[in-house]
This record gives sequence, C-alpha cells and structure tokens, in this order.
Amino acid sequence: MGAGVAGEPVIVGRVLGAWGVQGWVRIYSWTDPAEGIFSYCPWRLSGREGEFSVCDWRRVGPRLVARLSDIDTPEAAAALADQEILVARQQLPKLPPGEYYWHDLENLEVVNLQGHCWGRIQRLIPTGAHDVIEVVAADGRVTLIPFVTGQYVHLVDLERASVQVDWPREWEE
Repeated sequence: MGAGVAGEPVIVGRVLGAWGVQGWVRIYSWTDPAEGIFSYCPWRLSGREGEFSVCDWRRVGPRLVARLSDIDTPEAAAALADQEILVARQQLPKLPPGEYYWHDLENLEVVNLQGHCWGRIQRLIPTGAHDVIEVVAADGRVTLIPFVTGQYVHLVDLERASVQVDWPREWEE
C-alpha cells in the first residue's frame, strides 16, 4: 500500500456553514497559508456530486468566506455545511525531496529503530513548537510522537509506506 495515489483527491479544507444572506460559505483551510486553498480549483465536496468553482472569496476578520458556483441562497449554502473540500492531487505543487504533504504521511506504518511497530499514522497535529503524529496501534492504543526529523523521525519511505522513528518502547506509558 503506497501513500498519495496520483488519482486520489486530497482534502484541503472544510465548509463550515453558511455566511450572510447571499449564499456565501465559511471555509476552514488546511493549506499554509490558509488563503492558498483558493488557488486550487475546481473543488469537489465530500457529500455532493459535481465540481464547484470559487467565484469570489475574502477574509472577514479571522475567517475565510467564499461564494461558490451555483450556490446563491443561504439555504443552499447551509446544505454544504460540514462537507470536506477536495481537489485533484495533480493540482498541488511538487515538493522538493525530504518534504511531504501531511496527507502523504497518513496511514503510514511507524516502526522504531529496534523494529517495534507502533501502528499507523492516523493524523498529524499542528502545535506551536512542532507537529506531532498520532499513531494508532492495531489494539487502538494511541501514541503521540513529535515529527522532528533527525531527532525522532529518522526516515520517511513513501515507497514502503513507512516511517522509522527513534521512539523506544520504554517511553510507552
């Protein structure tokens, strides 16, 4: 099982709900910077058929809002609430060696230097100091490991769908 299959759509954000009376929607972006989500079009939404174009967008205080094609009433906008925003993987810029998109790391197997398998990466968690990988074992046990390359993360092998970490079993709680 490899990560990041070329034809798979990539989740880049979520529609939070309606905004205003003209059918705009509130957007949560997982891109960095957050406004980068608007450079990827068209969008597909997880619970809807077809594609949506972003007709207009803006930042309103701390939130991002957008007007999508064929959505022009508050009711139509509200119907999009909690939909994940997906784009074609080919729309994302190529990264230099040693850099990864978070979605490429999800579901990779995590093995320590002694060969112990911690489980699979469920998600990545952004923190102020560094990102953290949430690893879930087959029995459901969760381990949080700082994603600090060279210190805790030694090798990311997308071809083998694995991550090698320096996280001894003795650190298990």
